[in-house]
Amino acid sequence: MEKLEEYTDKLIEEFEANSKDAERVQRETLKSILEKNASAEYLQSLGLNGRTDVESFKACVPLVSHSDIVHYIDRIFDGEMSPFLTAKPLEYLALSSGTASGVSKYIPWEPDSTMVNTEKILHTAFAFRNKAYPIKKGKALTFTYVRKPKKNEGGINLATATSLVLGDDRYTPIMEAIYSNGCSPDEVKYCPDFEQALYCHLLCGLIFREEIQFLYSPFAHTLLHALRTFEDVWEELCNDIREGVLSSRITDPNPRGAMSKILKPDPELANLIHKKCTGLKLNNWYGVVQELFPNAKYLIGVMTGTMVPYVEKLRHYAGEVPVVSSDYGASEGWIAVNVHPTVPAEITSYTVLPQLGYFEFIPLTENISVDPKPLGLTEVKVGEEYEIVLTTAAGLYRYKLGDVVKITGFYNSTPEFHFVRRNNILLQINIDKNTEADLYISVAAAAKVLAKEKLDVVDYTSQVDLTTDPGHYVIYWEINGEASDEVLSECCNCLDKSFADGGYILNRSAHVIGPLELRILRRGTFHKILESSVGRGAAVSQFKTPRCVPVTNIKVMQILNDNVVKKYISTHYN
Repeated sequence: MEKLEEYTDKLIEEFEANSKDAERVQRETLKSILEKNASAEYLQSLGLNGRTDVESFKACVPLVSHSDIVHYIDRIFDGEMSPFLTAKPLEYLALSSGTASGVSKYIPWEPDSTMVNTEKILHTAFAFRNKAYPIKKGKALTFTYVRKPKKNEGGINLATATSLVLGDDRYTPIMEAIYSNGCSPDEVKYCPDFEQALYCHLLCGLIFREEIQFLYSPFAHTLLHALRTFEDVWEELCNDIREGVLSSRITDPNPRGAMSKILKPDPELANLIHKKCTGLKLNNWYGVVQELFPNAKYLIGVMTGTMVPYVEKLRHYAGEVPVVSSDYGASEGWIAVNVHPTVPAEITSYTVLPQLGYFEFIPLTENISVDPKPLGLTEVKVGEEYEIVLTTAAGLYRYKLGDVVKITGFYNSTPEFHFVRRNNILLQINIDKNTEADLYISVAAAAKVLAKEKLDVVDYTSQVDLTTDPGHYVIYWEINGEASDEVLSECCNCLDKSFADGGYILNRSAHVIGPLELRILRRGTFHKILESSVGRGAAVSQFKTPRCVPVTNIKVMQILNDNVVKKYISTHYN
């Protein structure tokens, strides 16, 4: 533990030094990327000619989106082993989550630089987190699910970014160095059936309950799903521990074999857990984490953006155990670290690590020019919103990430930001423009009405329905019980009136946009969407509930429409 403290102090010192001279670090990072990939066909075609300075880079290299470089990615996908985007031919492509559209994008992936950055960001975050919530040498209950890369016909390895990181041989040593290895055997982590893997994760957590230092999953949704599942299977888990025999629901021989080595008959532990759970069930499972894992210091995962709706329910399960947001990244690369772990998770500001890549920011102020000039890392202004532009060693150059952030301050000379939204309008029919954040505000307001009957919104999504004239918004809710028609009608009206966008209010008042529709779904509908996504190759750890489903996403639309049990039409603007 003394060595760990010495190491984390060193990490914080390094962070302080880099954050004080962020502009120099940025120039050096860009130079390193361009020197490494100088012979790449893409950079050669732009006439960079080996230059590595910021000015030449910006003059020669255009801002791009995924569609602008997809022809290079297609050639990589087909197995052409040439230096298209990087000097060394790429052998991996990462799949984005593709949750909203139902179609994943392929992202250039370079394991060496990615894992170097993974160590930098995870260790730096841990250094700050361990100052606030020091852990002992124990284990973590990690709900992680990894699929090994599959080679396509071109010989290229394909997997989600999460699986590529968690499945890399360097990941375990990275976590061992900060006493953060999971308590589950690798055979559980790699189990292709995520429900079987989840059950084993929970069982491992109970077996090692006294040693568990924290609970982790990449996203809040996965953590919440695990704790909700525990409500359904706790008695079966107790029986496994009492008898020392794994449930017959685990049919995969790999996790069965691995679990048999750690599962032994323990009636005393089974009785203790059963007694605790009997009491917790009567109290709607409040504080289940602190009761079952007495030495847990925190729950951690991404809690911002689309994960915000799950945070309060996680706090309910956590009791007095803090809920902390982990760090900020994307399939394209790591970006920023949470150095303020005691801040409420859903309003976390992330601090950019200037050595992770070269960063630019496109201003999104309403009165800005049509073609705004991107600003450097140290040039952004507090209070302004920007779209992130990323340059990485993996072959992305001035790549528009699509994430909109708001600068909340500076840590020395490196900016801190709050994630705002993806850079696209979620709901729009005419001049109305409602984002994911606007939808969340509306749902949160209406959920307070639902709380009158002591019910919660399990999850939600939306759709623009243009099959009616005029078109209208449709909000889908899954709730955790039966609510009266009176309350749900009130919820529908509240949803409608809570969209504060001026264009929406004007269009609704003039009946250019039709009445909002609330559709109530059967219990388990969003779990079916998760299962469908996983069945098409998505990673559980990377899953995000789509907040607006386009009609082109046929699979999700069919699940939603097949599970509608009630419909309500707003009368707010009548």
